[in-house]
Amino acid sequence: MKRVTGVGGIFFKSNDPRALAEWYRKHLGPQVEEWGGFAFRWSDDPSDGQGTTVWCPFPSDTKYFEPSSAPFMINFRVADLHDLLAALRAEGCDVQDRVEESEYGKFGYVLDPEGNKLELWEPPAGR
Repeated sequence: MKRVTGVGGIFFKSNDPRALAEWYRKHLGPQVEEWGGFAFRWSDDPSDGQGTTVWCPFPSDTKYFEPSSAPFMINFRVADLHDLLAALRAEGCDVQDRVEESEYGKFGYVLDPEGNKLELWEPPAGR
């Protein structure tokens, strides 16, 4: 069974996400999108170059990373979310009960042994 197939995103807390994103735009070049971050496009992705890795600062008071107290969260692309979550549960990992499904794909969550929340993302077909 395939597990992680790539990094889908890097998310972290910031005291001023808009100002920080503007600094990155000005000094490093990525064009920040309306939703507050930017997506690196994969030119060699096996799904016709449709893959992305997202970079996005979150407000410092976000609750999205809970129950982790870490100021970051990494999103990993996965091939089959439900199979992977079942395997992780069977292996004794701290899999969170929350699973989300939307037009953006399927999302599940697991805590690593140090309590860092990891977001597991199965992109929609063709992405």
